[in-house]
Amino acid sequence: MATISDIGLSAAFNILMAIAFLLAFAFLRLQPINDRVYFPKWYLRGMRDSPISSGAAVQKFVNLDARSYLKFLNWMPAALKMPQDELINHAGLDSVVYLRIYLTGLKIFVPITVLAFLVLVPVNWTNDALEGMTVVHSDIDKLSISNIPYGSKRFIAHVAVAYAITFWTCYVLLREYQIIANLRLRFLASEKRRPDQFTVLVRNIPQDPDESISELVEHFFLVNHPDHYLRHQVVYNANKLADLVEKKKKMQNWLDYYRLKYERNPSERPTTKTGFLGCFGSKVDAIDHYKSEIEKIGKEEAEERKKVMKDPKSVVPAAFVSFRSRWGAAVCAQTQQTSNPTVWLTEWAPEPRDVYWNNLAIPFVSLTVRRLIIAVAFFFLNFFYVFPIAFVQSLANLEGIEKALPFLKPLVELPMIKSFIQGILPGIALKIFLIVLPTILMFMSKFEGLISQSSLERRSASKYYVFLFFNVFLGSVVAGSALEQLKTLLHTSANELPRLIGVSVPMKATFFITYVMVDGWTGIAGEILRLKPLIFFHLKNFFLVKTEKDREEAMDPGSICFDSCEPRIQLYFLLGLIYSAVTPLLLPYILVFFGFAYVVYRHQIINVYNQQYESGAQFWPSVHGRIITALIISQLLLLGLLSTKGFEESTPALIVLPVLTFWFYKYCKHRYEPAFVRNPLQEAMRKDTLERAREPNFDLKAYLASSYLHPVFKGCDHDDDRYSVVDGDGWMGEEVIVPTKRHSRRTTPAQSKYDGSDGLSSVPEKS
Repeated sequence: MATISDIGLSAAFNILMAIAFLLAFAFLRLQPINDRVYFPKWYLRGMRDSPISSGAAVQKFVNLDARSYLKFLNWMPAALKMPQDELINHAGLDSVVYLRIYLTGLKIFVPITVLAFLVLVPVNWTNDALEGMTVVHSDIDKLSISNIPYGSKRFIAHVAVAYAITFWTCYVLLREYQIIANLRLRFLASEKRRPDQFTVLVRNIPQDPDESISELVEHFFLVNHPDHYLRHQVVYNANKLADLVEKKKKMQNWLDYYRLKYERNPSERPTTKTGFLGCFGSKVDAIDHYKSEIEKIGKEEAEERKKVMKDPKSVVPAAFVSFRSRWGAAVCAQTQQTSNPTVWLTEWAPEPRDVYWNNLAIPFVSLTVRRLIIAVAFFFLNFFYVFPIAFVQSLANLEGIEKALPFLKPLVELPMIKSFIQGILPGIALKIFLIVLPTILMFMSKFEGLISQSSLERRSASKYYVFLFFNVFLGSVVAGSALEQLKTLLHTSANELPRLIGVSVPMKATFFITYVMVDGWTGIAGEILRLKPLIFFHLKNFFLVKTEKDREEAMDPGSICFDSCEPRIQLYFLLGLIYSAVTPLLLPYILVFFGFAYVVYRHQIINVYNQQYESGAQFWPSVHGRIITALIISQLLLLGLLSTKGFEESTPALIVLPVLTFWFYKYCKHRYEPAFVRNPLQEAMRKDTLERAREPNFDLKAYLASSYLHPVFKGCDHDDDRYSVVDGDGWMGEEVIVPTKRHSRRTTPAQSKYDGSDGLSSVPEKS
């Protein structure tokens, strides 16, 4: 169990590491040679020139201005200067609302920390219950609820603080929901024209023996949306073609590398091996080898492209359907199309950058089976991750280490080593075990078949949060308490076990303090240093870069990584809300995290991150729901904790809190969540009317021409025009790709059995 000296050593270590990272960043960002690493967003927008292109030879790489080093911390106030509206225009609403999560943490925990230290810390400290018990404890635990005697009336203070925490948290969340909902509606109303505003994704299109998928879609929407349907783009299963294109691109990069190498040293032809990663197999001429590989892949690509063009099976029963107005798209996306609710399923199309094309080819009927498989796999992943979590907790238990490895006892008992093991090592080990987890969870989400990057990240974030709750929080509390109190548990009667657990659980706050310092202090400082992108940029710049385009591709601006970052924030909300009424000592460490992370991520969003999509803050309802979940969990745990401390009279008072909190959640869900899942018809009509008045001659059809065309069909360079899959308007030529028995274009001479209408329809094309 960590003592005050252990926590002090951990704090000193992490503060020094954070300061070292910040000083390194402050120095490296001033060097002209690193300018593209620390300000890539401005380069991608064409708003910054490289300082390497001008000045003396040395000044192109090293900053010789001594005065600039005196202002090495000016990035902090600069990060806070940009107003919110300007930041939305600069980085998007997703980034701004992500920053507001950190602000929400500060708004919630600053008053709670003050209240807890004014009320609960004196109440807890002025007792000596732990002195008369056999549980393992340290001086820090005297600040927790464990130090209050069994059945004491002092628990009334904790109940009162729990009420204050609940009402204050709900008030802050209500205000934030109002602000963010208004920001989203204003953002959608003022946003420039985007393809997804006019487009709906239609899935589970039924088969028709007389019509191709393309003809069936056109026929259906001409009949059922005659005044608003504009055009459509069927979805192709081009995953294999995309793999070939990517493989060819990698081969081309290697060819460029070896050509550059040969240009630098013409006296020697570069060679490579044909085996795995160029390390095994026979040695061959590298340039000739990659030329032949590119030629072979090019032939495969041409064959696959031809197959996609002509094989009807390559057409997936899904389509992106575009409308003449936002109003028409909103009506279609938010209504049921036929009497059969399992076909012609419509939803808002993700913006083109947000589409995850690989999953569009997954048959709709298989999605339920896939999600069941992932649910089972996720359960077992949670179960088996208990073992590394238990191992992490064993690191904080000196008796366990000495028993398993008795020869290390003299070393372990050294004060410095002992403090390192108990105060630093568990947090580092837990951080290491969690590094690979987001990648596993993202793979699971992709297997489930979600069709947009934003939905993939939201689903992965929800899985990660569940994992953090069960394994990191509950696993650490249960396993850590059991290991620390193992000797006491073995000599305690069954009737006393609940009381002993109630005493030991609050004392696990010391472990979470060490984790917050490692992950929330040092980890955030490491985020701004960008050590990995820095190294990779200079390696690419030295070996591969030949042109400005190459240099731009070598930059790795990254993005927020919502799937891993947001659940991590939620863990701090969970720990803060649970321990605020139990062990308030944890709160200052969490406050440092929220404040420090807000400044760092604001800087990164302004200067570094290049967000790949814009969802209009669709993730906020999930964030709100997880904070509410953390609040309810904290209330239930306090209720159970007080029942083990002989204060059962608090049960009626505390049971009211989860009920009120859940009612508050339902109120917010019904009042504000529709703004995040639906587009108001009134706003859509208003924007359509204004746009028609301002731009009466705007060609919407041309604007939407290739917005939802698979990326592998865009910008194709082929010598043979017969392999082109894009017609003159930029849309797929389905009448060539899929031969049909009858044609259904702008008129419908015969009714399809799937069109859902009672009569014939002839709809003239609108100009």
